[in-house]
Amino acid sequence: MSLKNMNAEELNRISGTIIDRALHIHKELGPGLLERVYHRILAYELRKSGHDVQIEAAVPVIWDGIVIEDSFRADLIINSAVLVELKSVAAIADVHKKQTLTYLKLTDLQLGLLINFGEKLLKEGIIRIVNGFPG
Repeated sequence: MSLKNMNAEELNRISGTIIDRALHIHKELGPGLLERVYHRILAYELRKSGHDVQIEAAVPVIWDGIVIEDSFRADLIINSAVLVELKSVAAIADVHKKQTLTYLKLTDLQLGLLINFGEKLLKEGIIRIVNGFPG
C-alpha cells in the first residue's frame, strides 16, 4: 500500500497492533531492561504478526541541496507507514516528543508512536504523534 493511499483506518490498525504487542511484552518482562531488548522483541512480535519491520532504518537529511547520508536511525518503521521511537527511561521528556516529530517530518511519515518501556504501567508511556494525519 502506498503511503499516499494510507488512510487513517489503516494507520490506526497498524498502530493498534504495535501498542498491543508492546503492552504484551511489557506485561511479561516489566520495566527496567535496556531499550535494545524491547526493541528486538517488539520487532520480532510485529514480524510474527505479519508486518514489515525496518530496524534502525538509516534516514538521510537533505541540507542545502546535498544528501547527508545516515543522519539518524529510526528505531522501527512498520509497513513503511508508522515510525516507532522506543525509550527505556524514568520519564519521557519534551525533547523525546520533539525528536519523534522531527523524525516523522524527515521521513515524510504521518504517524509515530513514542513508547517508553521504563514506565511502571506502559499505557502511561505511549504517546501518539502525528504529522499531517489523513482524513
